[in-house]
Amino acid sequence: MLGYLALRAIPGVEAVAGGIYRRTVVVDGVPGVIEVARGDDDNLLLRARLLHRDVLAEVSRRVRRIFGLDTDLDVARAGLARDPLIGPLLAARPGLRVPGTWDPYEIGVRAIIGQQVTVAGASTLAGRLVERHGERVPGPAAPGLTRTFPSPSTLADADLDGLGLTRSRARAIGAFAAAVAADRVRLDATVPLDEVVGTIAGVPGVGPWTAQYVALRMGLPDALPASDLGLRRALAEPGAGSVLPSASEVTVRAGAWRPWRALAAVHLWTSGHAAARA
Repeated sequence: MLGYLALRAIPGVEAVAGGIYRRTVVVDGVPGVIEVARGDDDNLLLRARLLHRDVLAEVSRRVRRIFGLDTDLDVARAGLARDPLIGPLLAARPGLRVPGTWDPYEIGVRAIIGQQVTVAGASTLAGRLVERHGERVPGPAAPGLTRTFPSPSTLADADLDGLGLTRSRARAIGAFAAAVAADRVRLDATVPLDEVVGTIAGVPGVGPWTAQYVALRMGLPDALPASDLGLRRALAEPGAGSVLPSASEVTVRAGAWRPWRALAAVHLWTSGHAAARA
């Protein structure tokens, strides 16, 4: 989990070092800093620097989402164990969970930035966006954590020229942020998957892969970015050469994984079968 988050950490907002995940946060409009480390064998240790203690319950809920702690792995494993491809991966790494997010909107912007660029390149571009439009964290913060991620209202009308983004990506970020700010896109895990994906993919410049990836990171267990190149490679028939299954074929094959397609995808991404992007 820390390895996944470290590769995708947004400079200025997130950092992973010494077995600890740290990030800036905004809760009820007030910035703060949190850090999460391994506690005992069955828990994580959360430390939070916040102005008000009464937001700790919300902070805890979001941290649980980051680390996928609300998934009942016993139930998920039971549903996937008989699959000939996923079953052995589960046995090899029984504690693997789906990486989540502090803020689905943030992941949406990060995913749009990451379309057709490397993971490292997307992190660099996201860092530039934060440096220009993020708010500075007041007072001493953890090393490298200087700004909060820009709000939807900020990015809806932000100047993104000169950051290295293509014009189409910059327009998509603005449109997505505006849709979130206006509540046209509901990034709420209680909303059905099809509705979440449909509203995200309905934003100009945002496609089904991005919508499904955001849904996966926000904790919807049946999310599946079927067009992902890594998943298509992992599901290619042996000896098929460069012929990869289509997104539709991936969706058909993944029917056996429902309602735990997100966990199955993460096992494929992290198993050596494929490399995840975004």
